[in-house]
Amino acid sequence: MHIGQFSLANRLFVAPMAGVTDRPFRQLCKALGAGYAVSEMVTSRKDLWNSLKTSRRANHEGEPGPIAVQIAGTEAQMMAEAAVYNVERGAQIIDINMGCPAKKVCNKWAGSALMQDEGLAVSIAQAVVEACAPFNVPVTLKMRTGWCQQHKNAVSLARQFESIGIQMLTVHGRTREQGYKGQAEYDTIAAVKAAVKVPVVANGDITSPEKARDVLAYTGADAIMIGRAAQGRPWIFREIGHFLDTGEHLAPPLVAEVRRLLLDHLQDHYSLYGELTGVRSARKHIAWYLRALPGGEAFRQHINTIEDSATQWQAVADFLDALGSQMDRMPAATAALADTEEQEGLPA
Repeated sequence: MHIGQFSLANRLFVAPMAGVTDRPFRQLCKALGAGYAVSEMVTSRKDLWNSLKTSRRANHEGEPGPIAVQIAGTEAQMMAEAAVYNVERGAQIIDINMGCPAKKVCNKWAGSALMQDEGLAVSIAQAVVEACAPFNVPVTLKMRTGWCQQHKNAVSLARQFESIGIQMLTVHGRTREQGYKGQAEYDTIAAVKAAVKVPVVANGDITSPEKARDVLAYTGADAIMIGRAAQGRPWIFREIGHFLDTGEHLAPPLVAEVRRLLLDHLQDHYSLYGELTGVRSARKHIAWYLRALPGGEAFRQHINTIEDSATQWQAVADFLDALGSQMDRMPAATAALADTEEQEGLPA
């Protein structure tokens, strides 16, 4: 699969999740089988470009390419300038956010709120495409099925985006009104795929190898994008890749491997965020990895009381050492979260 001039390793993508898909997480997912990862959302506001938060989000040191940066905003000229700013700092692909359902984003008419105003949405996309053209940087776009159940306009927008030069479209199978509630639906994604010639990526509720297979088959999508199911389970990409290639399931990862992955992830996380912020922001990652394990909930509560990185890191190491003395591999339930829901959202 290609995005512009870039050939991707496979069709398994990491979703841009605010506060999650930072450089350490993207690199980990790529090492574990993801073929492509998009950065968490970067604002188009100039006054925030030099903020510590934005600089961390724009950090791609040592990350294998292509480097894809997602930008968000409400004004065409600001978005064009943001695209150029990020290209000059290493972005090789620019992704436009029209999918974020967060109120703090939508209340400012960014993210999925833009789908309510097709003219504005298309003008923003066109401005970004034109700004990136001199750099030969492809522009992609992520959106939802529509603003609400009564106004699903993803197909109409997809045709317009394709016509002005957007080179890939990702569709999350929910409306903005749904947020992350209910079930993703895939009929709209299939309709978008049928309506355009550019690659289309299916996103939403892909939690298992079987679900990945079925969504690809049902929608005809060129790739799938995984978000929440990769939290604490970054090896989901190699599990899905293996299943799509062979029809067989990989064994759950060894506890020793998860120990190494998580401890390395924490060190990389601390190096990006520093001591105070690093320790506090690492807590959610630790909880995602360990919450379903024996004693995981009590350990999560304990980890939230630790305020220094060395103690936090050692506590995780000790927890996994103890687990490793009880079992060689991660429990199957942890390795296959939500398998019981794998068919949800797909028609019978």
